[in-house]
Amino acid sequence: MATKMIHRLVILGGGESGVGAALLGKQNGYEVFVSDAGVVKEKYKQELIENGIEFEEGKHTSGKILNANEVMKSPGIPEKNEMVKAIRANGIEVISEIELAYRFKGDSKIIAITGSNGKSTTTALTYHILETVGLSCALVGNIGYSFAKQVAEDPKDWYVAEISSFQLDDIKTFRADIAMLLNITEDHLDRYEYKFENYINSKFKIINNQTANDYFIYNDDDEIVTKNFDLLTTHTNPLPFSMKHEIKKGGYIKGDQMMLRIQEERVSMSIYDFALKGKHNNYNTMAACIAATTVGIRKEKIREAVKDFQSLEHRMEFVASVRGVEFINDSKATNVNSTWFALESMNKSTVLILGGTDKGNDYSLIADLVKERVKAIVCMGVDNKKIIAAFKDIVPSIVETQSAKEAVNASFKLATKGDVVLLSPACASFDLFKNYEDRGKQFKEAVKEL
Repeated sequence: MATKMIHRLVILGGGESGVGAALLGKQNGYEVFVSDAGVVKEKYKQELIENGIEFEEGKHTSGKILNANEVMKSPGIPEKNEMVKAIRANGIEVISEIELAYRFKGDSKIIAITGSNGKSTTTALTYHILETVGLSCALVGNIGYSFAKQVAEDPKDWYVAEISSFQLDDIKTFRADIAMLLNITEDHLDRYEYKFENYINSKFKIINNQTANDYFIYNDDDEIVTKNFDLLTTHTNPLPFSMKHEIKKGGYIKGDQMMLRIQEERVSMSIYDFALKGKHNNYNTMAACIAATTVGIRKEKIREAVKDFQSLEHRMEFVASVRGVEFINDSKATNVNSTWFALESMNKSTVLILGGTDKGNDYSLIADLVKERVKAIVCMGVDNKKIIAAFKDIVPSIVETQSAKEAVNASFKLATKGDVVLLSPACASFDLFKNYEDRGKQFKEAVKEL
């Protein structure tokens, strides 16, 4: 009698997505090995040990990795990593966590959301609408739980997934029932050989494998999206959204009214009912509402959910008003485009906290908005030369600080009653903080101490 072949799945990276994939692989009879070149957090170690999954940390052992049938690479590991190069050279199939989760999701459906900016907010709002009507759903991907772990431990009928370009890079069969592309701006180019077209192609993989029964919701006002959309043959149902012109099938905003036209359903709603404010959030809300309509949720329920949605922590989050000065935490703004969106929604004189680890930022993109709305800049980073050079001629006051507490105190001194202090750094956080969450939390603590 022939022996059954064991499928050996090796996972590079022992974080949230790696451990989630390990649990799902083990559950489905794979021989699983997890390898992390760094330190595996204690909580993840415990999960691996409790489930009898072999792992290593602080190294990659070639002999235990290059005998894999398949490798799942965590999204944070770049292609230039030496072990990844060796895996590719050996012809071993590389997949992403979302590919593995898709393989075992059964009949469940996926709403997959990508874009350079607004992904987290749109994903959270879409999930909130589905949850409001009592659908069996989970928030997964970059924003929530590991998609693979959710499938393994608590399967749902619907998965609302925030998906990055890194996760899309290694999909094979993954298919979104509803795919959403919010916008494309230059970001993460260090991972794409500094070629914008490589990053664009990666984002468009969101519609790979879609069929005539699926939907593609996209921003018709984004020139990069529309220019490249024309080059693609897609078998999906396109549902564009716009704030510049009327859309026959999809959604648009005219004046203060959002109009959705999908199948027979016609939905209209005042933008003043949106819990999320600002032009960029009008786009995000429209995209989420179109998705909810395609799912078949009634307009009254959509309206109710959109009205009471709470904005995400660290994303345009109101912290407090201290002696007439508002403090807003937008620590999740790790690129210049995110900061542009934040400033665009400001209607009061603003003290802007910028700085951190620069990712090749072009600050000229926000120069006009800074000139128009910003009265002072507080730098919060180890090296602020680039920020000072970019704004010294257009902002009367620029101050350098080395901590969240210093930055908050300096901002409060520069602000007067009726002003806003906006933390929207346009940079990664790794020079002074563990991550953007740590930066946002320290900012909020410092505001509370005023």
